[in-house]
Amino acid sequence: MIFPLFLTLQASWLTVCQATQHYPATWGHYDLCKSQGYTEEGLTWYYMACQPEAADMTKYLKVTLDPPNITCGDPPETYCTLENPYMCNNECDAATDELAHPPELMFDIVGRNPTTFWQSTSWKKYPKPLAVNITLSWNKTIELTDDIVITFESGRPEQMVLEKSLDYGRSWQPYQFYATDCLDAFTMEPKTMKDITQHTLLDIICTEEYSRGYVWKNDKTVRFEIRDRFALFAGPKLHNMASLYGQLDTTKNLRDFFTITDLRIRLLRPATGATMVDENNLSRYYYAISDIKVHGRCKCNLHANSCIYDKEKLTCECEHNTTGPDCGRCKRNFQARAWSAGSYLPIPKGTANICMANYAGPVIAPQVALSTVPSVQVANSKRARVCDSELLRCQNGGVCVNYVRCQCPPAYTGLLCEKPRCEKEPGGCGGSDSGQASLHPPSLILLLLLGGVFLTEICWITVL
Repeated sequence: MIFPLFLTLQASWLTVCQATQHYPATWGHYDLCKSQGYTEEGLTWYYMACQPEAADMTKYLKVTLDPPNITCGDPPETYCTLENPYMCNNECDAATDELAHPPELMFDIVGRNPTTFWQSTSWKKYPKPLAVNITLSWNKTIELTDDIVITFESGRPEQMVLEKSLDYGRSWQPYQFYATDCLDAFTMEPKTMKDITQHTLLDIICTEEYSRGYVWKNDKTVRFEIRDRFALFAGPKLHNMASLYGQLDTTKNLRDFFTITDLRIRLLRPATGATMVDENNLSRYYYAISDIKVHGRCKCNLHANSCIYDKEKLTCECEHNTTGPDCGRCKRNFQARAWSAGSYLPIPKGTANICMANYAGPVIAPQVALSTVPSVQVANSKRARVCDSELLRCQNGGVCVNYVRCQCPPAYTGLLCEKPRCEKEPGGCGGSDSGQASLHPPSLILLLLLGGVFLTEICWITVL
């Protein structure tokens, strides 16, 4: 009897996969905040967690340089190449469009042939450090979704720091250090992304990977690896995003690690190509950046599926009766349930954590832990709502009892009936005493239910 059910599941799976293949890869799980459906009472809204589509965030930033007069061309300069000190035919003149290298050329899409780039003045004040701070500001919280990639037209810096701010530039913390010699530059042992594990993901490292060796002609990029960090939870091909979302949902420090309002690139020492600086030809040493990539999305606390850019400002289009630039509070007269961020869990749709309208009656207190919720029925109590049948928050067939607990079917447990009970049994949900691969009815039901969780990821693997 099990085998025909597998055939039915497989056929249904392929049908749904084919139906979703027309969506772009960035569609994800949370493209809609709400959708309409019919219940016994008629047409109603179903709410879910959601987030804006990921995009190229360099379209929306403001760039500033410190010192502000560090860009080349005023007065005009002639530069020599690093690999050939006698080839000095590169000009920079801020008054001539074809020879100017202003900061906005770090982000232009269509440029001059062969390439466009920002360029600093040369190291003509040696031995005083040639130090430049490049600050990228969004005036909005951003969640990073892909690697930060900086492409240098010059040699890659011998010393550099990438920093982030979570408070609009009032304070800064390092993301990563880069150097040809980490011990000498920053008194740190050199590491690479391969040294990072789930338990050390939040560690700040110094890497020599993008600075050591005179190889800048072959590879001009410097990276801060976001996808590799995601892969520690979601797998090498990011096929198990449910695992990553579960970690993000329950670990604030992890969410904050990928959240920024500003980025700062601190260039501390240019490429020299040798152990000694040629003091007689300092026009060989400078910084030049042709491209910076920052891929991410507006942070809307899983309460908005779109973010608009108007009057040079990004703002979430909030749902779930929330408001604010990040959907970070309840609307006026919607504080009957205290605000909280939306939840990825239960995946894939998530929990909306919608703000509820005020009403005449007792004030609802802040949310309480599950251990404090009594198992007996309580009529319209002062405790916060643990579940809400209207929003379908109890999972896997669970029933919300008086807003204070989910009455779960025999096969499930947990606050929202989200955990298979067999996980606590010997051998787990897939184990058997005989060691033979068998599928018991509860396990089959679990497979059918969890199929929807990982459907999108597996569909995309099928498409790719």
